Amino acid sequence: MLKYLSQLSRHKLNPKSRYVLAAFLSVSIWGFFSIPLRNIKDFPPHEILYYRIFTSLVCIWAAILLFRRKAVRSDLAFYRSTTSREKRIIWIQIIGATILLSLNWFTYIYAVNNVSLKSAAFAYMVCPLITAFGGFLILKEELSKIKLLSLGIALLSIMMLATGSLIEVAWSVIIAALYAFYLIIQRKMQHLDKLNVLALQITVAVILMLPFYFYQHQGVPTGAWFWGNIIVIAVVFTVLPLFLSLYALIGIPSSTLGIIIYLNPIIAFTVAVVYFDEQISLHQLFAYLLLLSAVFLFNWNLIKDVFTLKRK
Repeated sequence: MLKYLSQLSRHKLNPKSRYVLAAFLSVSIWGFFSIPLRNIKDFPPHEILYYRIFTSLVCIWAAILLFRRKAVRSDLAFYRSTTSREKRIIWIQIIGATILLSLNWFTYIYAVNNVSLKSAAFAYMVCPLITAFGGFLILKEELSKIKLLSLGIALLSIMMLATGSLIEVAWSVIIAALYAFYLIIQRKMQHLDKLNVLALQITVAVILMLPFYFYQHQGVPTGAWFWGNIIVIAVVFTVLPLFLSLYALIGIPSSTLGIIIYLNPIIAFTVAVVYFDEQISLHQLFAYLLLLSAVFLFNWNLIKDVFTLKRK
């Protein structure tokens, strides 16, 4: 994937196209996350979280040490060149983002396996609104009239879907807010390699999780089914999409990535209905189609760039 992105960057597409494509790929992958999670539903959510983080740590550092040592040296040189205040800000951002991401992972896993697939998917309908609005208020990112209109359409579709359980909506809002503020922090960290930042965040997450892990430790699972799904979760549904989303933030605003995340719940709901045989009403179907139209309206100019080659 890293090699593919490198080739994509030399392609004759508009410079922003590769970032938009990375964003679409990341949220599309996450849309299928419920499948491996449901495969290990019998395990406690905190246990799934621990081994997801531990396995992700091994995978990401192996990739960095094998293929990206030059990027590590570059980041170390940049870090040494910063002032004490800048170093402190970097670590505050890394630790803050790590806490938000870890809590987002736990709440999502719990929602999928103990609340409902719809509550987990609905979270990523709420998340883009929070991300876009947060980017507008905190990062001073501009929102054009057409983007504000698309947010209004998205809000209408969400209100149509929020007519179910109050508990499900509450879980959705919590999951969404955690990931939205994670994205906003990531957008501010522009001078460090995104994969190295992710590796540091997972390392910090492991350090934070170890006391809880040893306190609750009841033996390491030995089943091949569990570890097979954990490895898939770590590589395919953690490291790869997170790297793609962080890479996308290099070239597009967090508000844009926040709106692209709307594809996640659309795919997730499709998986819930087609794969897990959950029921969906015509009312919900209309709301999803309305939401999809908001996604394309918000990103129309960038979507055209993905399919438009530059003239020589």
